[in-house]
Amino acid sequence: MTTTMTPDNNSKHFFKIAFGLSVFTIIYNITEGLLCTFLGFTDESLTLFGFGADSFIETISGIGILHMVIRIQADPNSNRDKYEQTALKITGFSFYILVFMLVVTSIYNIVSGQQPATTFWGVIISVISIAIMWGLAILKTKVGKALNSDAIMADAECTKVCIYMSVVLLISSGLYCFLKLPYTDSIGALVLAYLSFREGQECFEKAKSDKHCSCGHD
Repeated sequence: MTTTMTPDNNSKHFFKIAFGLSVFTIIYNITEGLLCTFLGFTDESLTLFGFGADSFIETISGIGILHMVIRIQADPNSNRDKYEQTALKITGFSFYILVFMLVVTSIYNIVSGQQPATTFWGVIISVISIAIMWGLAILKTKVGKALNSDAIMADAECTKVCIYMSVVLLISSGLYCFLKLPYTDSIGALVLAYLSFREGQECFEKAKSDKHCSCGHD
């Protein structure tokens, strides 16, 4: 005799998936951050290093999102709490620091003619990142729709920003790796700085509101 899953059990099932996706995102970002900053520093690739630094910042954001999933599971109608607001402010400040570092270093590299030793790993890592982030965005969207959760749907949209950053890394690394076009690494880092600045702005905008998560990239 087969049993039909009740709505409560169905919700619990999708909340478990949402929880698992959040944990995976945190672990992946930490791993990616360590790998990219090490290889970026070793190969003197500013875009790859900046991409890795962004992954560490996304880890902070990911912890806040994990807390959000736990909160809305306990009370779907609850609003953002002080913990999430603090996490957003820390994330926003971190993005602004990253922007300053990328802009200053990019300008220095362009003026001094500094070029990376290689951008090969940037190509490899960006392709892997695009595939994984794309999969996460699809799964988070599916879970968000199943739970009718605007917060989780917004998180899925924000995950797509990571795809944009990965595409920037792929283009800048690919152009230098295969065509040896000068300054593409520095230009790629400046584009990352712009995207990071936008993310920083959104973090502070979200922190001002205690309502459900939103994403300006929708």
